Amino acid sequence: MKITGKILIDLGYRPGKWFKEAIEFANKNKLEGKALKNYLVSVVPLVLEPHSSPIPYHKNISAETKEEKSNIDSVIATMDELMKTPTVVKGAIMPDACPTGAIGQIPVGGVVATKGTIHPSMHSADICCSVMMTSFGHIDPKRVLDAAQSITHFGGGGRKDLFKLPENFVKKALDDFFLGDERSMMLARTHFGTQGDGNHFLYVGRSKNNGETIMVTHHGSRGFGANLYGKGMKVAESFRRECSPKTLPSNAWIPYEEEIGMKYWESLQLVREWTKLNHEILHQKTCEAIKVDPLLRFWNEHNFVFKENEVFYHAKGATPLDDKFVPDSHEGLRLIPLNMSEPILVVKGETTENNLGFAPHGAGRNISRSKHIRNKEGKAVQELFIEETKGIDARFFSKNIDISELPSAYKNAKNVKAQMAEFGLGEVVNEILPYGCIMAGEWRINAPWKKKKKG
Repeated sequence: MKITGKILIDLGYRPGKWFKEAIEFANKNKLEGKALKNYLVSVVPLVLEPHSSPIPYHKNISAETKEEKSNIDSVIATMDELMKTPTVVKGAIMPDACPTGAIGQIPVGGVVATKGTIHPSMHSADICCSVMMTSFGHIDPKRVLDAAQSITHFGGGGRKDLFKLPENFVKKALDDFFLGDERSMMLARTHFGTQGDGNHFLYVGRSKNNGETIMVTHHGSRGFGANLYGKGMKVAESFRRECSPKTLPSNAWIPYEEEIGMKYWESLQLVREWTKLNHEILHQKTCEAIKVDPLLRFWNEHNFVFKENEVFYHAKGATPLDDKFVPDSHEGLRLIPLNMSEPILVVKGETTENNLGFAPHGAGRNISRSKHIRNKEGKAVQELFIEETKGIDARFFSKNIDISELPSAYKNAKNVKAQMAEFGLGEVVNEILPYGCIMAGEWRINAPWKKKKKG
């Protein structure tokens, strides 16, 4: 009897990639009856069903206003659905939590731990979004901000191969399974030295503890990381369709035990390395521009995947407190920015039952960008800018103000700090008091390709 796909379906098996190999083996070895059934049981992929109810998770957040209550309700709705994913073992939400995407999508300010699996959607396209600080000593912060502005770049297009990637990094990337292709390397080179848009920034302020001038940059892995994310989602979806079709596509995963899972993990580490290099080039070139040697420099990511034995912690906008997550930690110090008019917090902390080793990554939002803009209708953009940036040197790289990045677009910074203390999410050991910052602004108004077209 020749074994066919129909026979396997009649035996109760769902079609999948494994059919082809199983059919070839069964026919080659002339399996039938009990021998065939025993073989199929040994090779059929394990199908994992979502949990009927969410795995319990920690809610390190509270509401003080109607808007905050509505935001938390949305966060809990999406986390409840996400925590039904069959690979999930624990989770937490931070005080800066806010939903992003459809129900079941990990929220900003979410931490989700899974056993043996990497979920690309849970680290998102902005892989390794992170912050780095450099202390310049006791010098005028305006000198630092002016020098940095002449070096940094925000928004899309407009730059190409400004800084050269280190050769040792290029060699490693070219040998990487996911990152060695022409498109990945083009993005690695052309986005090197750029900071993107949205809430990414370059901030200059003074240390509350010693008065030193400090620069902080905030950005992720740009197109280089986004390209890896796209590839990862395709691989994860192929596994989801076969081993857990009822799981939401947004929560698809790559098994780490598979060779391709290990390769994806290796690629994530290279994206992390690129992102750190990208921060460092901006900081170092600023130092060189003002002829000052850095006194202190450290960094931390807050949008990444962290591994502890078989458990993978997916932090979507959550700062790792525990040194086990940060191999290049500096004395356990971490940076948590709030908004352009508020201090950047320097914190330390330990793992507790409810924080899972993480803290907030910023102030978060209670409402969307578009709703915030609608709420400000009737008030002139310039008037809003002057009102909300009083006392600081706020600049938009594109020279077009983005009101969705002004301080009022974010949660109340004092409330976030209070909830950090309430839920044991790190101890504030210093603050970087604001002098000024640079953000992308509404760069699409005069995007490089629009200027070129007009020209």
